[in-house]
Amino acid sequence: MTEPVTPATPDDDPRVEALQAAVDRVVSYEESAPRETIRAELDGAVSQAGLDVGDDVLERLTDAIDSGDGEHLDVRPFLA
Repeated sequence: MTEPVTPATPDDDPRVEALQAAVDRVVSYEESAPRETIRAELDGAVSQAGLDVGDDVLERLTDAIDSGDGEHLDVRPFLA
């Protein structure tokens, strides 16, 4: 099992970059999709990247994407 991506994860940790890439992928394809689809796609992207991200982080990211704030969404503040 991998260590979770948390606020203590260094910025240069490749897992932060992988989470950012997963979020960017979902934003580019699913921004106008229903919230449930956004969450399902985000879960899939995070799982495919092999990341362990807390449900609370995924919920907040889903909310941001769903509200249209996702175009240039930096994942780092969501880990705090």
